[in-house]
Amino acid sequence: MQYWLFKSEPNTWSWDQQVAKGDVGEEWDGIRNYQARNFMRTMEIGDRGFFYHSMKEKAVVGIVEVCALIHPDSTTDDPRWECVDVKAVEAVPNPVTLEMVKAEPKLADMVLVKNSRLSVQPVTADEWALICQIGGL
Repeated sequence: MQYWLFKSEPNTWSWDQQVAKGDVGEEWDGIRNYQARNFMRTMEIGDRGFFYHSMKEKAVVGIVEVCALIHPDSTTDDPRWECVDVKAVEAVPNPVTLEMVKAEPKLADMVLVKNSRLSVQPVTADEWALICQIGGL
């Protein structure tokens, strides 16, 4: 299993909206960055990801699971852009803020710290376990 972090502005697509989609899930659409798209191309069904509210909140608030493999992004006719579908798995009891991540020396090399603008990014198994622990999972 691989681990990921999916960033979304809560006023565009929030954790509550993701949860409301249920097991059907939702396209992780609108990605217009080649590196983020290429990460989605390597995802497999069942991979887990952190749902991260960007902008003001800047926190991991939930866990999602990839439920559909890479396919054309329905929000554009441009064939370069593809996406996966994700479904909500569970909320993080104690949201893990970017400030908390940056304060933890063991997370210093995390992509979120090094390249915080990337909207879809990999997370190592050790980073995953530590953030889950910090978040109360």
